[in-house]
Amino acid sequence: MQVKGRASLGQLSDMDIRLLRVFKSVVDCGGMAAAELELNIGTSTVSRHIKDLETRLGLSLCRRGRSGFALTVEGQQVYAETLRLLAGADAFRASVDEIHRRMGGQLNIAVFDKTASNPAAHIGAAIALFSEMAPEVNLHLFVAPLNSIERGVIDGQFQVGVIPGHRSSETFSYDELFGETMLLYCGTQHALFTGEPAAMNWDDLRAHNFAGLGYHSPNMEISQDRKLARKATGYDQESIATLILSGNYLGFLPDHYAHPFVRNGQMRAIKPELFRYVCSFFCIVRRSPQPSRVTRAFQDCLLQAHSTPAVI
Repeated sequence: MQVKGRASLGQLSDMDIRLLRVFKSVVDCGGMAAAELELNIGTSTVSRHIKDLETRLGLSLCRRGRSGFALTVEGQQVYAETLRLLAGADAFRASVDEIHRRMGGQLNIAVFDKTASNPAAHIGAAIALFSEMAPEVNLHLFVAPLNSIERGVIDGQFQVGVIPGHRSSETFSYDELFGETMLLYCGTQHALFTGEPAAMNWDDLRAHNFAGLGYHSPNMEISQDRKLARKATGYDQESIATLILSGNYLGFLPDHYAHPFVRNGQMRAIKPELFRYVCSFFCIVRRSPQPSRVTRAFQDCLLQAHSTPAVI
């Protein structure tokens, strides 16, 4: 739906960029009231900025009311273009900083979920190294699904991603960082919680319902390779854990993340010497255009914090 009096956008101004940044924050926060703290301006001012942007674009971008905040179809399209535009502006700023041989601006890093509890992951140490090296850089850290991180690095929304290795793309350069052990778990109400048969093998797992991740990943690869009966789908590790806790499904989780559930008697690993796999985590950056000085510096800090493993 378009707002009354269709506008001709013409040349973008500094005010347009500011309004688009407000719009992005509102969408990211899920509403105008939620964006108030992020933007440090009142809700009425946020609302006025969104109305000004709608007038400027000649489009209705969102619906707000008792049913809550929601983007229109046009708003979804404008949001996608806003991400591309702002990523380009940030890349330009980084390039200018590169010319001046200084490290400033903003660095967006996206990390796959549940890495903080992995004792092999030293992302926090890398951030400490980087903050000392580049104190003027404003860090933004996101947690996202694997496919969203890859897409965000391609689009320029993220400059650095940390993901489990699952396939190779010529779009990215990869630096191996750390490993993670995945074990198969069941909840207290599952038939296997009291013990599994000594002779149980991978083929026997097909008799049980399996909960797996719903996007291409090492988790999906092993479930397809072993022909496990996926009867439930989750889109992050916490959703898989919740499905396991229901007692209706088996599922793989990182051993470090599952440890508190096991300690509390809510889960157990099934035959961990057999039903397991190990995946490696990589730092990914886009090969082209060439990463900025800030991005390369953070790559170096990640490698230093993880004992500088080999680059693939």
